[in-house]
Amino acid sequence: MIFVTVGTHEQQFNRLVKAVDELRADGILTEPVFIQTGYSTYEPIHCDHSRFVPFHQMKNYMEVADVVITHGGPSSFIEAMAAGKVPVVVPRRGDLGEHVNDHQADFVRIVAERQGGIVPIYDVKELPQAIERARELSCGAYFKSHNLEFCKELCGLIEEL
Repeated sequence: MIFVTVGTHEQQFNRLVKAVDELRADGILTEPVFIQTGYSTYEPIHCDHSRFVPFHQMKNYMEVADVVITHGGPSSFIEAMAAGKVPVVVPRRGDLGEHVNDHQADFVRIVAERQGGIVPIYDVKELPQAIERARELSCGAYFKSHNLEFCKELCGLIEEL
Protein backbone atom coordinates (compact mmCIF):
# COMPACT_ATOMS: atom_id res chain seq x y z
CA MET A 1 0.00 0.00 0.00
CA ILE A 2 1.14 3.54 -0.74
CA PHE A 3 0.06 6.40 1.53
CA VAL A 4 0.19 9.98 0.26
CA THR A 5 -0.31 13.03 2.47
CA VAL A 6 -0.38 16.64 1.33
CA GLY A 7 -0.86 18.01 4.84
CA THR A 8 -3.31 20.65 6.02
CA HIS A 9 -1.97 23.77 4.34
CA GLU A 10 -4.85 25.79 2.86
CA GLN A 11 -3.60 25.70 -0.74
CA GLN A 12 -4.05 22.96 -3.32
CA PHE A 13 -1.42 20.38 -4.17
CA ASN A 14 -3.08 19.11 -7.35
CA ARG A 15 0.28 18.43 -8.99
CA LEU A 16 1.09 15.59 -6.57
CA VAL A 17 -2.45 14.24 -6.16
CA LYS A 18 -3.02 14.08 -9.93
CA ALA A 19 0.41 12.56 -10.64
CA VAL A 20 -0.16 9.69 -8.18
CA ASP A 21 -3.70 9.11 -9.47
CA GLU A 22 -2.38 8.95 -13.05
CA LEU A 23 0.35 6.46 -12.07
CA ARG A 24 -2.37 4.23 -10.62
CA ALA A 25 -4.56 4.69 -13.74
CA ASP A 26 -1.64 3.80 -16.03
CA GLY A 27 -0.90 0.63 -14.06
CA ILE A 28 2.53 1.86 -12.97
CA LEU A 29 1.32 1.62 -9.38
CA THR A 30 -0.51 -1.67 -8.92
CA GLU A 31 -0.94 -1.74 -5.16
CA PRO A 32 -3.71 0.12 -3.31
CA VAL A 33 -3.09 3.85 -2.84
CA PHE A 34 -4.68 6.15 -0.28
CA ILE A 35 -4.29 9.91 -0.74
CA GLN A 36 -5.03 12.53 1.91
CA THR A 37 -5.89 15.35 -0.52
CA GLY A 38 -6.30 18.34 1.80
CA TYR A 39 -7.41 21.45 -0.05
CA SER A 40 -6.59 20.07 -3.49
CA THR A 41 -9.31 20.63 -6.07
CA TYR A 42 -8.35 17.58 -8.15
CA GLU A 43 -10.34 14.57 -6.95
CA PRO A 44 -8.65 11.20 -7.52
CA ILE A 45 -10.50 8.68 -9.66
CA HIS A 46 -8.20 5.66 -9.30
CA CYS A 47 -7.13 5.96 -5.65
CA ASP A 48 -8.96 5.89 -2.35
CA HIS A 49 -8.86 9.33 -0.81
CA SER A 50 -10.12 11.70 1.84
CA ARG A 51 -9.55 15.40 2.30
CA PHE A 52 -8.36 14.93 5.87
CA VAL A 53 -7.77 12.03 8.23
CA PRO A 54 -7.42 12.04 12.03
CA PHE A 55 -3.83 12.00 13.26
CA HIS A 56 -4.06 8.46 14.70
CA GLN A 57 -5.36 7.19 11.34
CA MET A 58 -2.55 8.96 9.47
CA LYS A 59 -0.01 7.31 11.78
CA ASN A 60 -1.63 3.94 11.12
CA TYR A 61 -1.49 4.47 7.34
CA MET A 62 2.21 5.33 7.67
CA GLU A 63 2.86 2.20 9.74
CA VAL A 64 1.19 -0.20 7.31
CA ALA A 65 2.23 1.48 4.05
CA ASP A 66 5.10 0.10 2.01
CA VAL A 67 5.83 3.62 0.76
CA VAL A 68 4.90 7.04 2.13
CA ILE A 69 4.84 10.12 -0.09
CA THR A 70 4.60 13.50 1.63
CA HIS A 71 4.73 17.20 0.96
CA GLY A 72 7.80 19.05 2.22
CA GLY A 73 6.45 19.90 5.68
CA PRO A 74 8.78 18.50 8.33
CA SER A 75 6.06 17.14 10.59
CA SER A 76 4.77 14.81 7.88
CA PHE A 77 8.06 13.42 6.66
CA ILE A 78 9.50 13.07 10.18
CA GLU A 79 6.36 11.14 11.20
CA ALA A 80 6.95 8.81 8.24
CA MET A 81 10.57 8.35 9.31
CA ALA A 82 9.41 7.54 12.85
CA ALA A 83 7.23 4.81 11.30
CA GLY A 84 10.37 3.26 9.80
CA LYS A 85 9.90 4.59 6.29
CA VAL A 86 12.22 6.53 4.02
CA PRO A 87 9.59 8.86 2.56
CA VAL A 88 9.41 10.32 -0.90
CA VAL A 89 9.22 14.06 -0.23
CA VAL A 90 7.72 16.40 -2.83
CA PRO A 91 8.02 20.05 -1.76
CA ARG A 92 5.15 22.39 -2.55
CA ARG A 93 6.01 25.22 -4.95
CA GLY A 94 5.10 28.86 -4.57
CA ASP A 95 5.05 29.57 -8.30
CA LEU A 96 2.34 26.91 -8.78
CA GLY A 97 0.10 28.27 -6.02
CA GLU A 98 0.87 25.33 -3.74
CA HIS A 99 2.37 27.49 -0.99
CA VAL A 100 3.31 31.10 -0.30
CA ASN A 101 6.94 30.58 -1.37
CA ASP A 102 9.54 27.86 -1.93
CA HIS A 103 10.66 27.36 1.67
CA GLN A 104 9.69 23.66 1.54
CA ALA A 105 12.09 23.06 -1.36
CA ASP A 106 14.87 24.90 0.47
CA PHE A 107 14.27 22.97 3.69
CA VAL A 108 13.99 19.57 1.98
CA ARG A 109 17.23 20.18 0.08
CA ILE A 110 19.09 20.94 3.32
CA VAL A 111 17.63 17.90 5.14
CA ALA A 112 18.57 15.62 2.23
CA GLU A 113 22.14 16.97 2.15
CA ARG A 114 22.82 17.08 5.88
CA GLN A 115 20.78 14.24 7.31
CA GLY A 116 19.46 12.02 4.54
CA GLY A 117 16.69 9.56 5.31
CA ILE A 118 14.38 10.98 2.64
CA VAL A 119 14.01 10.69 -1.13
CA PRO A 120 13.43 14.27 -2.30
CA ILE A 121 12.02 15.00 -5.74
CA TYR A 122 11.14 18.33 -7.29
CA ASP A 123 9.45 17.07 -10.47
CA VAL A 124 6.55 14.62 -10.18
CA LYS A 125 7.78 12.87 -13.34
CA GLU A 126 10.43 11.36 -11.04
CA LEU A 127 7.81 9.65 -8.84
CA PRO A 128 8.11 6.08 -10.23
CA GLN A 129 11.89 5.98 -9.67
CA ALA A 130 11.59 7.72 -6.30
CA ILE A 131 8.98 5.22 -5.10
CA GLU A 132 11.25 2.31 -5.98
CA ARG A 133 14.20 4.02 -4.29
CA ALA A 134 12.13 4.57 -1.13
CA ARG A 135 11.15 0.88 -1.12
CA GLU A 136 14.81 -0.14 -1.28
CA LEU A 137 15.93 2.29 1.41
CA SER A 138 13.04 1.60 3.80
CA CYS A 139 14.10 -2.03 4.29
CA GLY A 140 15.52 -1.99 7.80
CA ALA A 141 15.19 1.80 8.19
CA TYR A 142 15.12 3.04 11.77
CA PHE A 143 14.64 6.55 13.10
CA LYS A 144 15.09 7.20 16.80
CA SER A 145 13.02 9.97 18.28
CA HIS A 146 14.44 11.91 21.19
CA ASN A 147 11.12 13.53 22.09
CA LEU A 148 10.71 11.62 25.35
CA GLU A 149 14.17 12.58 26.59
CA PHE A 150 13.59 16.20 25.55
CA CYS A 151 10.26 16.33 27.39
CA LYS A 152 11.81 14.88 30.56
CA GLU A 153 14.60 17.46 30.48
CA LEU A 154 12.12 20.26 29.83
CA CYS A 155 9.90 19.12 32.72
CA GLY A 156 12.95 19.04 34.98
CA LEU A 157 13.88 22.58 34.03
CA ILE A 158 10.33 23.79 34.60
CA GLU A 159 10.20 22.13 38.02
CA GLU A 160 13.45 23.89 38.98
CA LEU A 161 11.81 27.25 38.31
